[in-house]
Amino acid sequence: MNPYLQSVLLGIVEGLTEFLPVSSTAHLRIAEGLMHIPLDDAYWKMYTIVIQLGAILALTLLFLGRIVEFIRTFPSGENGDRTWLDHPISLTLIAFAFTSVPALLLHKWSEKNLGSLTAMALALLIGGIVMWIVDAWADRRDAETTDIEQMTLFQAIWIGLCQTLSAVFPGTSRSMSTIAAGQLVSLDRPTALAFSFLLSIPTMFAATCWDLLKEIHPSKAALAAGTAAHVVMDGERWIVLLIGMVVSFIVALGVVEWFLQWVRKHGFALFALYRIILGAALLIWGAKFIGS
Repeated sequence: MNPYLQSVLLGIVEGLTEFLPVSSTAHLRIAEGLMHIPLDDAYWKMYTIVIQLGAILALTLLFLGRIVEFIRTFPSGENGDRTWLDHPISLTLIAFAFTSVPALLLHKWSEKNLGSLTAMALALLIGGIVMWIVDAWADRRDAETTDIEQMTLFQAIWIGLCQTLSAVFPGTSRSMSTIAAGQLVSLDRPTALAFSFLLSIPTMFAATCWDLLKEIHPSKAALAAGTAAHVVMDGERWIVLLIGMVVSFIVALGVVEWFLQWVRKHGFALFALYRIILGAALLIWGAKFIGS
């Protein structure tokens, strides 16, 4: 397939799935398999990482007004009842810290043991069941937290720790982990989703830069062991990369707005059902059509 067309399709997949609770990692893996893109190719590994920047920029643009307001009201908050420890900016950074440390410690183990399509399919399936149960349970009780400005330090730490699941178990979905975690500690759907989006900005930016650095400048040990290779760029490859970033940016802009409206009216059951169906299908037919 023409690499420019491949880039457009992968950019669409990334933009559609990055912020939905369905796992962009699993969907990109499926798309690359169907397009016969070699998963061990250094350029395409780097490409899959970098196009996430387009989606991150789209989310940052959409939340820019709220972020500026948070900065303006730090540390007392909009209602004057916050401190430097429980202001939304602080809670976001604390949740990010409680994700980053465990994720870094478990990263190598995860890459070695959980990178297969079967593992991703199981994560999709189990995550879908968990998400359905949590959303149905949350729908039957009154949420105590209806705005990020009302969140507590415990809630932020809990959500940050649960987000680690998406870093350790590919296919779990960062959005699914944080949304379900938020609902379990009495955040209503819009607030759980809003904090998930807010937390995704530092999390995705840091993870993308870290992974990109490893791909472009792999360690001497990785090069010697043959587990990494320097990425060689030329004019065509830069254009292909730029296309993916721009497409993911444009698609993500529309998806985030739509997702916010959908969740307020319908909840997360549709996405849970989709995960269950996709996970089961991958377990049954994935290896045959896509490869393990």
